[in-house]
Amino acid sequence: MARWCLARTVTVVSLTVTLSAVAVRYPSCRLLHPLLHPFRELVYSSVPTHWFHFYPVSMLSCYNPNENVHNKAHTSPYPGSKVERSKVPTDKVGWIVEWEDYKPVEYTATSVLAGPTWADPQISAKNFSPKFNEKDEQVERRSLSGLYEVENGRPRNPSGRTGLVGRGLLGRWGPNHAADPIITRWKRDSSGNKIAHPISGKNILQFVAIKRKDCGEWAIPGGMVDPGEKISATLKREFSEEALNSLQKSRAEKEEMEKQMNRLFNQEHFVVYKGYVDDPRNTDNAWIETEAVNYHDEPGETMDNLLLEAGDDAGKVKWVDISEKLKLYANHGNFIKLVAEKWGAHWNEDSVPGCHK
Repeated sequence: MARWCLARTVTVVSLTVTLSAVAVRYPSCRLLHPLLHPFRELVYSSVPTHWFHFYPVSMLSCYNPNENVHNKAHTSPYPGSKVERSKVPTDKVGWIVEWEDYKPVEYTATSVLAGPTWADPQISAKNFSPKFNEKDEQVERRSLSGLYEVENGRPRNPSGRTGLVGRGLLGRWGPNHAADPIITRWKRDSSGNKIAHPISGKNILQFVAIKRKDCGEWAIPGGMVDPGEKISATLKREFSEEALNSLQKSRAEKEEMEKQMNRLFNQEHFVVYKGYVDDPRNTDNAWIETEAVNYHDEPGETMDNLLLEAGDDAGKVKWVDISEKLKLYANHGNFIKLVAEKWGAHWNEDSVPGCHK
């Protein structure tokens, strides 16, 4: 028995190292290669969670070595401008590849240069000495991806070249931390019964989505973490501001809303993802990182008492059926897919598991 346990332990540790290596080599993939599917349960069931740091996002959704971690981050022209990024070939995205002729465009939006409270000064500004890779007073400059390099006083995007330097629309040099609350419930009929998809046979999950004012795309109602603010507070604040229009409510309405919000946000939740986001606002020197968290209203009663109303940065808000047909902002679709997998909900009409185009 002892020998069998030792062999099992060695096997699991080897698999863990292998899967981690694959995840690092192909960071943009989300679920295991089909050949490794049989071993996923072995890894999860046999290794104590404190042995290694393994978030759901580390699992690969489609094994594609040609997939580029930068897709939306190469969007051109840059959002809210006519600035065209320098083109970056797929094989030259990574900094490990030398590229002497790389000449990215410099751009920082005038709204950022105006010096709002949420933005850093320019690197060359007098008395500005940011502590990169550290907690800089109330500003979190540490990355969820680990240490990042600083070159000529500027932090360098850990996921590679984007074709643009400066900060674009982002306030902070380096990581700009965000939080994305994913609020879900089951789709039900008039009698309260869960509705299953006619082809997959799986129950349909819904989530609260907003239509962004800046680009018109549907997205998770998230936002930036304020200096010194806890992630849990940001998740709650952003949802209430964008999906419930709390900023325009009376004091009495806010108090009642707070009671219902506490019921939802104080329950057990699922951390879907922590890390770098493939966002169209990213540059070589500033990028978005997020923590996406799922709060599931199983009976659907809590959200029934909260009236959805678009506010702040949201133009519209509504419950959206989850499926692979969704076209969402940045890589929000990847987060939603992981939530559907977590709850065993409908995602696509293909009955065969594995990679999908």
